[in-house]
Amino acid sequence: MDVHTPYEQIKNRECDFIVTYRFFTPDEGGRKTGNPMQGYRSDFMYSEDEEAKKLWMIWPEFLDNDNNIILDKSLRVPTSGKAKMWILNESLIELHKERIKIGLKGFFMEGPHKAAECEVIEVVNPNLK
Repeated sequence: MDVHTPYEQIKNRECDFIVTYRFFTPDEGGRKTGNPMQGYRSDFMYSEDEEAKKLWMIWPEFLDNDNNIILDKSLRVPTSGKAKMWILNESLIELHKERIKIGLKGFFMEGPHKAAECEVIEVVNPNLK
C-alpha cells in the first residue's frame, strides 16, 4: 500500500475548512480517467469567480465514510463525500477570510476544467472565522 502522509503532519496545523464534494461524470464534462487518488492537487475556484476563472492553490484531502483521512494512495477516492481543504499559501488566509463561509460553493479545478463541485460545511481554521 502506498501510504499518504496526512497534511496535518506535514504542515503541523489543522486544515482550513471542510467541504462536501461530488466529482462530475464524463457526460457532465468531468474527468474521463476516473476519480483521482489521495494526494490529488487540484486548484480551487469560488463559484462566483466562474466567469473570471480565478484559481487558488487550495488542495483537498479526502475523508472516508467515518471522517478519517484516506491513507491508501493506490485507491481511487469516492465520487462524492467530504474533504479537508488546505490553503497552500498561508499569507493569503486573510484574503480568503472574507470568502470562506459555511454554504459557500466552489469547484475542484484541473486547469480551466471543473472536475468537481463542493460546498463548505465547516470552517476549521480560527483565522478564517
